[in-house]
Amino acid sequence: MERAKQRREVTDDHELLPEDLEQLVSDYKTAVHLELGVPFPEDPEEQLWGAIGAVFNSWMNPRAKTYRQLHGMPESWGTAVNVQAMVFGNLGKDCATGVAFTRNPSSGLNDVYGEWLANAQGEDVLLGRRRPQEMTIKARLAQRGEMPSLEEAMPNLFRELSAVCRQLEDHYKDMQDIEFTIQQGKLYMLQTRTGKRTAHAAVQIAVDLAQEGLISKGSALLRLKPELITQLLHPTLDVSSTDRWQRLTRGLPASPGAATGKVVFTADEAEKRSRNGEKVVG
Repeated sequence: MERAKQRREVTDDHELLPEDLEQLVSDYKTAVHLELGVPFPEDPEEQLWGAIGAVFNSWMNPRAKTYRQLHGMPESWGTAVNVQAMVFGNLGKDCATGVAFTRNPSSGLNDVYGEWLANAQGEDVLLGRRRPQEMTIKARLAQRGEMPSLEEAMPNLFRELSAVCRQLEDHYKDMQDIEFTIQQGKLYMLQTRTGKRTAHAAVQIAVDLAQEGLISKGSALLRLKPELITQLLHPTLDVSSTDRWQRLTRGLPASPGAATGKVVFTADEAEKRSRNGEKVVG
């Protein structure tokens, strides 16, 4: 994919021409043949079962094992596969994809929060191939974003998405993490799950949900797990003391605190250097 974009002198996947994509299909099939020793299957049912098997096999990859260890999940649980009709967020300018939280997972504020991309598929957001755009005008102004928010670009669909967010939160009685796709001006909800949040947001959300009458005070207290305290103890930067440090660049937040160390770009490299006693930021 990267070589195809370099040849065409473009930066985004959707800028490739049909002939580029035809060549990519051929290249991918060749790569599969070289790796597995058999041609890529053309039968749709065989392709479907191959995809299902890939999900089941992912349960034992190193990343999944580490995740289970961190969260105390038994290996015997296994995983599941949900098969559903495909919708496309990359059919043109009236298409999009994104991830939305019914409340801000960093601060806990009762605002729809998230990221989206026009003319894109979900993996474009998750894999960071393109810088995502903010969901709301408020968030765009706070992040000094140059591209329009979903609220500005597709106001009617943003209002529809906001209404669905409220409905899902009222049903599940907790902040939700939602994936959605817009195909040719129609909103499709792909999945929802309880959203991860920072310790500060967890306290704020639990208090607000109790005050709003969605949960009891007892339920709110039970949602504040002991491990959240470790997040509250993470060191942070005092952004009001700009005379003490100089900002070199801006990025997307991925940690509840601040850290120092050598910059590395793969999880394996970070783990290797950490075992050798080095402080790293990955």
